Amino acid sequence: MDAAAPAATIDLSGLKCPLPVLRTKKALAGLAEGERLLVIATDPDTMKDIPAFAKLAGCRLHAAERDGDRFRFVLER
Repeated sequence: MDAAAPAATIDLSGLKCPLPVLRTKKALAGLAEGERLLVIATDPDTMKDIPAFAKLAGCRLHAAERDGDRFRFVLER
């Protein structure tokens, strides 16, 4: 995981597509330019959905990793 501390963290455990992407989008909108968001999810589809969203939204994806049954992402607005 990238060393810079995120400005916010959202835990989307238990949510299924499309909710993780929608909630990530909303959380990013509340951040200032350059701030980072840590996203935690359990839906395996997020491993493709969150990176695809980041690319479309123009956000920088710093990390995407699996930790057991959880998936963690660090996005920068």
